[in-house]
Amino acid sequence: MKQFRPLLHTLPLFAWLAALPAPAAPGSSTSIDLTAEASRPAANDLARATVFAEAAGATPSELAKRVNGLIADGLKTARFYSNVRTQSGATYTYPVYAKGGKIESWRMRTDLALESTDPAALSELLGKLQGSLGVANLSMLPAPETRIKAENEATLDAITAFRARAKLIADSFGKPFRIKHLAINSSGRPPPLPMMRATTLAVADAAAMPIEAGETLITASASGQIELPE
Repeated sequence: MKQFRPLLHTLPLFAWLAALPAPAAPGSSTSIDLTAEASRPAANDLARATVFAEAAGATPSELAKRVNGLIADGLKTARFYSNVRTQSGATYTYPVYAKGGKIESWRMRTDLALESTDPAALSELLGKLQGSLGVANLSMLPAPETRIKAENEATLDAITAFRARAKLIADSFGKPFRIKHLAINSSGRPPPLPMMRATTLAVADAAAMPIEAGETLITASASGQIELPE
């Protein structure tokens, strides 16, 4: 008769191993997403405008002489304002068709961009240019250095607000917190000032165009995730 004693001797060992406690699970944590915002006002100390010359005629060459002459006159006037920067813009030439698809005439338009940190000077210049040129748009916005200053201040405020909100949430759980990741974004663009139709702007009145600079609200947001240890 065969003996099974060695197998019987191993059973207590299996029972002892089964009775051992399971290895402890790695420490877990609770993750919470949150966002905080902050805003700072920035003075609209940079004025931008686009003026244009537009004409219709029988041939493109005829139009080019007229339109280029108007733009040249505008540039001569602008040179008296050293604190107003000028830049030539796009030129558009397109045909006007009659019934039957035949070209009846041509239209041409050339833009001229103006920019200044002296809104009063730009306003006065626009008043003079409106005698021969139309005004396509006018906008007031913070100069780059003004915007950066307000953006930096708003960013610091947003980070402070994020940490304060994170602490508030962590305290409600009675736990410390750790910032897992954080993203910073900013916004704030002033809309262009509304303009009348261009045909009504090309008048002989040399009065300065009224400009109200105002402010732009620069907003920064801090979005991220915090961890609360279990």
